Amino acid sequence: MTRTPDKSRGTRVPESTEEAVDAFLATARRAPPAHTGGGGTRGRLIFALDATMSREPTWDRACQIQGEMFEATRTIGGLDVQLVFYRGLGECKAGKWQPDARGLARLMSGVRCRGGRTQIGRLMSHAAKEAGRSAKDGRRVGAMVFVGDAFEEDIDAVCDKSGHLALQGVPVFLFQEGRDPVAEKAFREIARLTGGAWCPFDLGAPDQLKRLLSAVAVYAAGGLTALEDYSSGSGGGEARLIADRLSGRR
Repeated sequence: MTRTPDKSRGTRVPESTEEAVDAFLATARRAPPAHTGGGGTRGRLIFALDATMSREPTWDRACQIQGEMFEATRTIGGLDVQLVFYRGLGECKAGKWQPDARGLARLMSGVRCRGGRTQIGRLMSHAAKEAGRSAKDGRRVGAMVFVGDAFEEDIDAVCDKSGHLALQGVPVFLFQEGRDPVAEKAFREIARLTGGAWCPFDLGAPDQLKRLLSAVAVYAAGGLTALEDYSSGSGGGEARLIADRLSGRR
């Protein structure tokens, strides 16, 4: 759907992307430690997306970026990812757990963005239920990633549902496209409640989002130790900085 730009006066000017990334890393170190559960158990990550019409121009980019998450976790036992998205008039769907980038890409390529309002509360409820089901099977959902650009719901109701997810020990890492102040306020609160983090991303720098998502995926799959190993190898500067912040070295 078409988002109406906020034209109010006196709105706080958001910090720069660099400062926001720094805040993201600082907050991430407070997230509960993720682990695979031992014995070679694969990690699990819920990948939640806003598929309303406003995000249509960047949906293909998201399809390309998701493959990096799997590649980043290949050497630490792998990662299963569940795609969850909302769009249209009350449509919110979750796919099966995917063990590789090809399967997730196939699901994402079949999704077409449709006009509608946000349904972030439903995402939180689904994630809490999924975490409970996974725990019964001896698995753990290490984290939830959300990528979106707007918030159009009752904040108190969504925060209540986020609290239930927090009780499951699942941190939510929210990546905001654009700089809508209402969305920013809501996303920051969801991150605070779940022990996750919020971060805006620059559409002109997709590699930055790719590297940050990969680092979160490694953390979800293998915890801090795996992230530190990844940062010292192919993870690059973003992963190394995240590892330093999570370990308290910086």
